[in-house]
Amino acid sequence: MIKTYATLGPACCSVDTLASMLRLGLTGFRLNLSHRTLEDCRDWTDALQQAAVKTGCRPELIIDLRGAELRLPQLPQPIPVSAGESVLLGEDGIPLDGDILSALRLGQTILIDDGAIEMLVESADNISARCRCLRGGAVESRKSITLPGIEIPRPAVSAADHADLSVARNHGVTAVMQPFVRSREDLLQVRQALAQHGLENFRIFAKVENAEGLSSIDSWLDLCDVVTIARGDLGSNLPFYELPRAQKRIAAICRAAGKDFLVVTHLLQSMIHSAVPTRAEVTDIYNACLDGAAALMLTGETAQGAHGVEAVRILLEMARCGEEDR
Repeated sequence: MIKTYATLGPACCSVDTLASMLRLGLTGFRLNLSHRTLEDCRDWTDALQQAAVKTGCRPELIIDLRGAELRLPQLPQPIPVSAGESVLLGEDGIPLDGDILSALRLGQTILIDDGAIEMLVESADNISARCRCLRGGAVESRKSITLPGIEIPRPAVSAADHADLSVARNHGVTAVMQPFVRSREDLLQVRQALAQHGLENFRIFAKVENAEGLSSIDSWLDLCDVVTIARGDLGSNLPFYELPRAQKRIAAICRAAGKDFLVVTHLLQSMIHSAVPTRAEVTDIYNACLDGAAALMLTGETAQGAHGVEAVRILLEMARCGEEDR
């Protein structure tokens, strides 16, 4: 049976809403910790546990760790940037971590928030960079940063990740999702961290989000329980036209190895605002099922969307339809 997950967030974290989703047959939830700590989310995890008692369900709860991902720091307020505008990064401009600034070079593309905003570096001196905005928007706190073609060495498990793992059982967590898996060593570090916190029984969802992880997948496949085809950052790290091919390739590798895989990002993106999905979205979900997906996951559709329960219902309907036909 295809498993289905939704993402916890302010739009869905009332007990009644979570209970409605569980009654539809949802397998469990993901909690993205890129923006907050697990303790910060106590109200949400308490609500999920209350909904579980109310419905008699035992939902899975996956925490999405920080890992080696690149993100903007906390900003006092969103910073609007417009196409054609000159933008300063670093001191006296939009702040970035030092290892990111030192990696920037003339001609480097910078993608923010899964590519919603695009900039091109026109000058850099290791502590700041002057960029031309190619695609504008609001630069907001903790949004993802992608530097196509550049890998910045960071530990697979951060200090903040360890802090979250230390209290994971108290929140009902059952699994971890590791972002930006680059190598076998990354997952060895994750397994070591889980053992350190007495969480050896937790499943590991390994996210393929860049070219490095894609090219090395055969070397680390055995160390995870589920491969996650994370199309947001993967679609930023690869040219758009290569993303469908990459998804098909990962699916084929997983089928050949007998490894479960999960498909996530933009499954029902239009339902953040719309009460009905697009035809392209339902076709995408159906095709993922036919390719052998063991699981499907919603993100912003439930965390931020106005139609979270309906999005879950449609996801489940499509999962059942796809499973019947494969």
